[in-house]
Amino acid sequence: MPRHRTSARTARRPPPPGRDRHGPAGAPIDLTAYQALLFDLDGVITRTATIHATAWKRLFDTFLARRAHVLGIAFEPFEIATDYLRSVDGRRRYDGVQAFLHSRGIDLPPGTPQDPPGEDTVCALGNAKNRYFAEELQRHGVELFDDTVALIRAARAHGAKTAVVSASENCRDILERAGLRELFDAEVTGIEAARLGLDGKPAPDTFLYAAKLLGVAPRDAVVLEDAVSGVQAGRAGGFGLVIGVDRQHSSDALIANGADLACPDLRQLLPERP
Repeated sequence: MPRHRTSARTARRPPPPGRDRHGPAGAPIDLTAYQALLFDLDGVITRTATIHATAWKRLFDTFLARRAHVLGIAFEPFEIATDYLRSVDGRRRYDGVQAFLHSRGIDLPPGTPQDPPGEDTVCALGNAKNRYFAEELQRHGVELFDDTVALIRAARAHGAKTAVVSASENCRDILERAGLRELFDAEVTGIEAARLGLDGKPAPDTFLYAAKLLGVAPRDAVVLEDAVSGVQAGRAGGFGLVIGVDRQHSSDALIANGADLACPDLRQLLPERP
């Protein structure tokens, strides 16, 4: 199958919509050469990444402020521009909690998934984040990225299979709210990952499991991800093409961590109509 790999040093953004669809090294990108497309949810299909970021900030600012008061130390808030992207974006909830705490030199017991919000365990913090996310989602609803929906529909019209691969345990509810579940042949969410013991991104396990459900080899599938941990997972899984969906002007980071190209608007990758 075709490959369009390029190094971070030679990587360039793809041309804007309306120009030829070429990868960083000038090779044409033809998504119809692949049998399946695997999409992340937050930040790729839906705009719920901002809701997640708000929920994470609410969680950690509450926790850090309380901890600073008890210990008599300075309060250093959770920063969406840095902490969110580095520690929690694309990760399963408990993994994200652990990664952020580790970045601040904080050690908490793991606890259990039954721990109620308010306790000082990794699971309790993760459960509180999920509650905050549900509240924010109820308040703001689900917004879609039209370019991704257009690409999904076009790929399916050409006979490609599609799957959503998300660390979120709210994935199905979000897709239901958006009316998109019928566009996917398979769903691998945080629920399946926990049940099957699949390691979360940046490990490739969830993407590999999605490819297995679709009955395609990784080399015959495309991964579309907006998170560094996601493109790392796509690269580690040996997928035929890893597309970094550049929603936050992070093309350099996406390329450096495994994306074959960084694309700010997926409409530029639309195949010709059959």
